[in-house]
Amino acid sequence: MVDTAPAHPVAPARDEGRASAPWALAAPALMLFLGVLVIPLAMTVLLSFHDWGQYKGIEPVLILKNWHEIATDPYYLEMFGRTFRIALLTTLITAVLGAPEAYILNRMAGPWKSFFLLVILGPLLISVVARTLGWALLFGGNNGLVNKLLMSLGLIDAPLPFMFTETGVVVALAHVMMPFMVLSVWAALQRLDPQIENAATSLGAGSFTIMRRIIMPQIMPGVLAGAIIVFSLSASAFATPAIIGGRRLKVAATLAYDEFLNTLNWPLGAAVAVLLLVALVLIVVGSNALIERRYAEVFR
Repeated sequence: MVDTAPAHPVAPARDEGRASAPWALAAPALMLFLGVLVIPLAMTVLLSFHDWGQYKGIEPVLILKNWHEIATDPYYLEMFGRTFRIALLTTLITAVLGAPEAYILNRMAGPWKSFFLLVILGPLLISVVARTLGWALLFGGNNGLVNKLLMSLGLIDAPLPFMFTETGVVVALAHVMMPFMVLSVWAALQRLDPQIENAATSLGAGSFTIMRRIIMPQIMPGVLAGAIIVFSLSASAFATPAIIGGRRLKVAATLAYDEFLNTLNWPLGAAVAVLLLVALVLIVVGSNALIERRYAEVFR
């Protein structure tokens, strides 16, 4: 009698187990992602459509009152304009100063490179609140160390207002965000072979040509990545604008904080937070696509 049973009867079950293994391994991370990001974000979006009154509190009804108030009140337009203006200026300053700094860091010898890399990363080891309070002490009104130094160097004749101004917020934010730009550009420079510059020099290329045709195409992805990081963190920053800008110079993050904890108007604060998130996503995605397309056309 011939045995016609399959040689491996458990093969289908084993294949099914292998197919479900990735989902089982990803389940904890997926549950954590849903629990700490998706669900709270969805609840915040839903909260932005609720009503609020000083005596009745939060009413779970779906209305457009908060969004209509943001869209029609010029105060919110000015506040969001200030938020993105500060973020844009901070991004430009970090790109202008951070890209050359990363290039110099990349050209340094081993011991000096390690030392200055630690200097660049040093601010990240200190709390952003402590760093911002340090800038507040340096600014210090008309008698601050910054104004005294500038006047002693003859750069200014009268003290400049830094506290409670956009200038002070941009300077402090640029210091806070500089390591992110430097590290992004430095990581892009790690793929650049130094011998390419030497070869270009031996072929008669000048410094400007080498910078434009060799170095810039290599560091542009790093500059773009750093700009996206710096812009996003600057637009959503809270501690630095709250300390340097104070209550008179509000940005989106400080306004949402005040609506949640001071005014207790949670629906309006949720609408401000959601609008800031949506605006950041649209700006970052749109600028990323535009810059990458122009970058590909110029350096093709």
